[in-house]
Amino acid sequence: MTGPRQLDLLDRESAHLAPGASEESALGRRVFVEGRGAVLTDLDGNQYIDFAAGTLTQSLGHCHPEVVAALTEQASKLWNVHDFATEGRAELCELLSRLLPEELDTYAFFSTGAEVVEAALRAVQAVAEPGRNRVGALRHGFHGKTQGARMLVHWDIGNQAFAGNSVLGYSPYCYRCPLDLEYPSCGVRCATLVRRHIAEKPNVSALVFEPVLGAAGVIVPPPGYWEQISDACRENGVLLVADEVLTGGGRTGSFLASERLGIEPDLVTLAKGTASGFPFAALAGRSSVLRHPAAGKAGSTASTFANNPLGIAAARATLEVVARDKLVDQVRELGGLMDERLAELKDRFDVLGDVRGLGLLHGLEFVHDRESREPAPDIAREVYLTALDLGLRTAIGGHVIRLAPPFTIDRGLLEGVGLLAEALERVTEASR
Repeated sequence: MTGPRQLDLLDRESAHLAPGASEESALGRRVFVEGRGAVLTDLDGNQYIDFAAGTLTQSLGHCHPEVVAALTEQASKLWNVHDFATEGRAELCELLSRLLPEELDTYAFFSTGAEVVEAALRAVQAVAEPGRNRVGALRHGFHGKTQGARMLVHWDIGNQAFAGNSVLGYSPYCYRCPLDLEYPSCGVRCATLVRRHIAEKPNVSALVFEPVLGAAGVIVPPPGYWEQISDACRENGVLLVADEVLTGGGRTGSFLASERLGIEPDLVTLAKGTASGFPFAALAGRSSVLRHPAAGKAGSTASTFANNPLGIAAARATLEVVARDKLVDQVRELGGLMDERLAELKDRFDVLGDVRGLGLLHGLEFVHDRESREPAPDIAREVYLTALDLGLRTAIGGHVIRLAPPFTIDRGLLEGVGLLAEALERVTEASR
């Protein structure tokens, strides 16, 4: 429970802070003061296993000593020189060239996920052939809250976005198929329609997509979905822009989720876990796109906080540890254990309509009953709050709870799934 010291600080803050916080923050009402590895401590001294990894940012856990050291050293030397060259930036470029597919050999650096998505859209617009004036995206996708990113999918966050110039295709949401079909007898009809409405249209310049849709509830595509779409895009000259702000850096058990799903994108956006929660984002792409004269005009990849040495230092330290300690392999191993434990929970609790995931990224979809599949955000909220009181922090959004622990979490702390089971037991028992 939220203690008196936290309640006092929350009251002081609310007198001045604008509303509109995330659902998990507004519900949880906690004041965190320290993070070490996979464990958070609040103002009253309560500890929590962090199965949300910050906001899916803390790949190495909180305050990893090598990231702290890199930031401390950089903070004593240089903070911001706009986009002038630095030693750290050159070294980060070389590191990315070793971690990313070889065709993604050109990079630009930014501060946030939305900013890097906007940069990708500028690059697409710059190189698009005459007549290719529309961009494809997937329903239920999320690419950020800035205007261009929101217009891709007409996503409502707080206020309605202006209608965009995008063409929307069907995401691979098998549990709630908008076509009322069943996989695999459906023949992956959703992919066929994306191909027909986006990949084969002569006025579409690019398809912007999340390989695994994160904010929508961890929607993992079935076999055959991306194979059909990516092949059609390649054949018809439609650029593939993979938004890996959430999945990039190893979260799904490969450095890019695109790699694990067999997609070969032209542009990739990364942020979140690549710099241990420090503001940083990267655009990686084929040289034919990012070195195109139209895409490389003066100022096209510059902004006030882009390329800042602190963000670059955090990214270098994070990714060096990911590579050296073979953490992507560890994500696959721990992800397999998570799959097993969560499958057991699905068998035990009827309120879990669907459990899905890839690597250390899972979504639990709550329903009132499995027959109707009616979404149950009220149950999800109760489970979220009960788990928090038990010492497990997760990420809630509507009727879905997401789990995304740090890559470095040990097997013992991974037993936080047991706390989730206890929360489910308490909530379901109370409703009987």
